[in-house]
Amino acid sequence: MVGKVFRKARRDFMFRYGRRLRQLEHWLVARLAMVMLSLLRLLPPDSALNFADRAARRIGPLVGRHRVAVNNLRLAYPEKSDAEIEAIALDMWGNMARLAAEYIFLDALFDFDPNASKPGRVEVRGIEHFVEIAGEKKPHILFTGHLGNFELLPVAAATFGMSITALFRPPNNPYLADYILSTRRSSMGGLLPSATGASFALAAILENGGNIGVLVDQKFSGGVETTFFGRPCQSNPMLGMLARHYDCDVYPARCVRLPGNRFRLDIEDKLSLPRTEDGSVDVNAATQLLTDVVERWVREDPGQWMWFHKRWEISGRRRKRRGQAREAG
Repeated sequence: MVGKVFRKARRDFMFRYGRRLRQLEHWLVARLAMVMLSLLRLLPPDSALNFADRAARRIGPLVGRHRVAVNNLRLAYPEKSDAEIEAIALDMWGNMARLAAEYIFLDALFDFDPNASKPGRVEVRGIEHFVEIAGEKKPHILFTGHLGNFELLPVAAATFGMSITALFRPPNNPYLADYILSTRRSSMGGLLPSATGASFALAAILENGGNIGVLVDQKFSGGVETTFFGRPCQSNPMLGMLARHYDCDVYPARCVRLPGNRFRLDIEDKLSLPRTEDGSVDVNAATQLLTDVVERWVREDPGQWMWFHKRWEISGRRRKRRGQAREAG
């Protein structure tokens, strides 16, 4: 009896200690990031972004996630040499560093003016779609992936008078999450953290004729099994389910990073979603279609996607294998 009480007390202490240790780690990482961003803010935007890129290309290969990225790249591109794989991984780190630094320069970077006589830092393809969506009194879904500076898409939508609520996944670090959320809100429209109940909130927006933006390229535990670069993965079926229920138009949109700290925002033609025999949207097939679109984008600009994400990890499979191994033993 005494032993059980002691073990329980020990577990409770270790849990509280571990939680406080993680909180301290989050705080220290966030403070370091804030200091670095404050220093970058002292530089002109181009100088700050170029410096962040150079630094990330040196630091990125030293962190554990670099091995994940390289392994994913080798599986996705078995025909590429080690040098080509490493070059893509370095481009990825440069892109991620630029994305982080661009948070503090969003207002200065987005200079797109539909009436300007000269091209600026940002160019837009598919302007007619932005205008059409803004003028229609019905719900729409726009989806994208973690490519280039995807944060510029809601800013562009607002330029054309299009109201949109973007679903986003906040960082695990709560201090960084608060900072990023405050930065986003200063430059964008509505934002909805990805959490329990988010699908109901998005449904309510569509029900009222609103527009939503969703990132679709991350692993979703327990989701629909799809293929990405020929390998099985799990994808979130939410977009397909919403499109089926509200029968709304779905548009692909992405940001492409161009040389010279410039950007191209593409909003493509609306998708023709696969349907079942009764005419409703086929959720599984639609989810695969979205995944195929993202794969096309990534293949066109592989260094602008986050390869360190464990996109192909299937939840439950590792646990099932362990159980089978114990039974075999």
